Amino acid sequence: MPLTLEQYADYLDTRDLPWPAPPAPQRPKAKPHLIAMPEVRMVTWNIYGTLLAIAGGDLVFVHPNKFVMDTALEKTVAEFKMWGSMSRKPGQPSEYMGQIYTKVLDEQRLAPSPGEKHPELQADKLWDAILRKLFQKDYKFDAGFFGSLNEYCKKIAYFFHASLQGAACEEGAARALEHVHSCGLSQGLIADAQCFTLIQLERGLKRQGATSTFRSMSSESAWALSFEQKGRKPSERLFRHLLTAAGQKGIEPGQILHVGSRIVEDIAPAKKLGMRTALYAGDKESLHATADQMKDTAMRPDVLLTELTQIRDVISPG
Repeated sequence: MPLTLEQYADYLDTRDLPWPAPPAPQRPKAKPHLIAMPEVRMVTWNIYGTLLAIAGGDLVFVHPNKFVMDTALEKTVAEFKMWGSMSRKPGQPSEYMGQIYTKVLDEQRLAPSPGEKHPELQADKLWDAILRKLFQKDYKFDAGFFGSLNEYCKKIAYFFHASLQGAACEEGAARALEHVHSCGLSQGLIADAQCFTLIQLERGLKRQGATSTFRSMSSESAWALSFEQKGRKPSERLFRHLLTAAGQKGIEPGQILHVGSRIVEDIAPAKKLGMRTALYAGDKESLHATADQMKDTAMRPDVLLTELTQIRDVISPG
């Protein structure tokens, strides 16, 4: 049987491969502002920069450091034995794969996206397009181990991005999620994400000693993820999708608390649509908030968390 994406991630752990280290938190100068919200019936979370700490503060397709980018491409070419189906030109495999990767990335960024100002790229679709170029030169892969082409592309995307940026759960993430779940509230996601993001989150929570998986602490119908909705924040598409799902459960916008680390992408659209908001200011790299934004009534969050576990002072058992 082919490995699932989660099993593949576990398999990579057995090989003791070198990965970029997750970022160490850099605490900003911020004071928590906490108020009890007994009216809240659902909590939604941003992922990267809120539940998951990631090098650079956000998931990227191109690393700003050329050496890191080249290393990730080199590792991916070697891991999936792509070099034999690539044109042999002078230089390193990363150079030629970089040319292919950049061309496909540009093509996908320029692809039409009717009705969406902020289209999301899909990491697995990008690698699908790259592989189709390699198939023209008799590239083959082990479907018995990796699964279908679709599943194979997800595994390549996971490996490449794990080689590009280190990630781990923010301190207190497991305890914060477990608290909301223990309060009997619905729990969901409004987040920019890729096909492997939930795997990263689940693995991070497990390392923090979580006794439950995120899936068991939430409802998949309350997930609004950019790679599925074809739009990334600050697109309102994600928020409206979540509000529609919540409305089917009888939950109004004012009964939903959204927790995120960016004013423009998280707080402003949530407030505009009538949701309650909490800004997580636990790390300088992922926090996107200016003094002027914090004074603007259209953007100012209801709550400011400097630690995720402070959610206990906002949400309590009903």
